[in-house]
Amino acid sequence: MDRSLLPDSVRAGSASTRHSGGRGLALVLTCVSLAAAPLLLSVHYVDLLVFAALLAISGLGVGFLLGQAGIINLAQVAFYGIGAYATAHVTVAWNLPGLLGLLLGVVISAAFALVMGLPLLRLSGHFLALATLALMVIVTQLFFEWDWLTGGSLGIGGIPKISLFGWTFDTPMKFYYFAWPIALLCFWMLSNIADGRPGLAMRAMRDSPEAAEVMAVDSTALRTKLFVLSAILGSISGSLFAHYVGYISVESFTLERTIVMIMAPVIGGVRNPWSALPGAIFLSFLPELLSPLGEVYRILFGLGLVLVIILFPQGLLGIANWRRVK
Repeated sequence: MDRSLLPDSVRAGSASTRHSGGRGLALVLTCVSLAAAPLLLSVHYVDLLVFAALLAISGLGVGFLLGQAGIINLAQVAFYGIGAYATAHVTVAWNLPGLLGLLLGVVISAAFALVMGLPLLRLSGHFLALATLALMVIVTQLFFEWDWLTGGSLGIGGIPKISLFGWTFDTPMKFYYFAWPIALLCFWMLSNIADGRPGLAMRAMRDSPEAAEVMAVDSTALRTKLFVLSAILGSISGSLFAHYVGYISVESFTLERTIVMIMAPVIGGVRNPWSALPGAIFLSFLPELLSPLGEVYRILFGLGLVLVIILFPQGLLGIANWRRVK
């Protein structure tokens, strides 16, 4: 039968079904590959994949804001630090379970993002980017000045490994199977949000704010909710980081880490909610693979990033043509 004779809605529905099926298959293959990876790799590379999972979670928050709503957030490392310090104090100073520290970090980060987001998100474009950068600088400076709370440059050590139902995740492999399911769950949830009505509102706000307002999209409320969601993801990543390394200091929360959090989704293909996943793996492994070349590896790493952006303008996910058509 000639498909051109079918109604547009039928042809669109068929294409959407095939697209969803393809993404479902890709997700299954990704989960299988990640589940098998620790069984095939050395402990060192499993350790790198753990850090990739943590970067993917924080990068997801930044990338979702940028790709779906056009909001540039340079303050993610501030919420990352709040989550880490909350976990450190709950477990070290108060001797309480790590999950309580994670929840405390989420609550503090969400409240702080809400309070700061209401005035900041009235800005847009590079003005908003500069405002979030200023917020990051202020918070990280407070981390340094409030040494009675954060330990300053000395930091806080002795953070215990996180436990759940009597099971302690005290090795790279155990923590790997704890961190990656959390990361995949976060990606799946935000991907569903992007596919639903909120996603349509976000993209309308991103592409044509005036038209979105005409269609009764409350841009201020939506932007604030997304900023809070991004902060929560940053806090979760920071809490997991603190538990995994067992030590944090102000050097853990720098502008460089913020840049890496942004690079992960951009390299992956920022318009796709899953973009931070391949981007995080790429950024975690490429420096390691180039480091045997000596100091020149930094130059090669920079060249590699430039080549990826030039050769794959749709990001790493564009290699497999796994992207949304807007």
